[in-house]
Amino acid sequence: MNQEELTKLNIGQNLDDLTNLDPRGYGVSRILYKGAREYTKRPLTLNFAEQLINIIKKDDIVFIMVGFVLLPHKKAEMDGINGAMLLARALYHAFGAKAVIVCPADNLIAVKNMAYDMGLHLYTDIEELKQYPISMGVITFTKNQSQALSQSENLVKIYGLPKAVIAIEAPGSNSIGVYHNATGLNMSEYEAKTDVFFQFLKDKGVKTFAIGDLGNEMGMGTIKDHIAKYIPYAKATACRCGCNGGILAKTASEVILTATVSDWGAYGVIAALSFLLNKDSIMPTPELVGQTMITASRCGMVDMYGDLIPSVDGFDKQTVMTIVSLMRECISYAPKLKETCATWFQKTIELGFFDN
Repeated sequence: MNQEELTKLNIGQNLDDLTNLDPRGYGVSRILYKGAREYTKRPLTLNFAEQLINIIKKDDIVFIMVGFVLLPHKKAEMDGINGAMLLARALYHAFGAKAVIVCPADNLIAVKNMAYDMGLHLYTDIEELKQYPISMGVITFTKNQSQALSQSENLVKIYGLPKAVIAIEAPGSNSIGVYHNATGLNMSEYEAKTDVFFQFLKDKGVKTFAIGDLGNEMGMGTIKDHIAKYIPYAKATACRCGCNGGILAKTASEVILTATVSDWGAYGVIAALSFLLNKDSIMPTPELVGQTMITASRCGMVDMYGDLIPSVDGFDKQTVMTIVSLMRECISYAPKLKETCATWFQKTIELGFFDN
């Protein structure tokens, strides 16, 4: 191991620690992180970012799937949309790639307005998306299970295969096809069937990425045994709707990231991209993140508890901005000490703690 490798390892761990900070104190994020880390065997944010760097280049199309609808108001959830939109921005600044948000119609107004926050032109037509720079796209996906596969096939005919597909806090059905909320209620009629499209693309050889914070999100099937053992309502027969399938999403992703809040996971990936590519423009300011939350709430997005305020999973705007600020500090501080601390790196590496 050399100084650069040790720096990357520890920056990745710092970002993982921030994405999994547990202000609630109930331990779910730590449970999920242990399972995901055992699968990935390295910092999740670092792995996620490096996998993106390995495959994405200028003008590539990347699908980002997002959009849980919540009870009792039957409105789209705040968590996920902020991370998805800011990741779309990051992919443009990092690679010149063009992200396409795939979401239920419930998210469409927010996506259109948040695109202004991102500084990206939004298109629903593939030819316009390909033609114009500084742009992103949006697709609304069906909630009708019987139409999901045919829409998937049609979208690939129109767009071609994307370079990657990323799910952020997007619903995934369990092993018997039922979609659940966090407490085990059946949400199938309210949720877009984007996991069908996710699996369709995976079967076509598209690289899959997923971010989740509980286990009912698509992609979390990657660590299904761990989630079923330790997460409430995840074990078969444990959900509250009577389907006897549990909340655990069956869809597995090749690259997985878990977090206290899925948005925080996306911010950790963006920070890792900014660090690895040495491009400050990739990482949003705390103020921009706060603005996206305001825009989303003004477009009808609700917090996990149903509040129509700039809050995500019970964490207010200031808390989220603080998390982002700490991430920015983590990725900017270490490069400043590259020469100053070189001797300390050398002596630390020689003592072997990080060999394994």
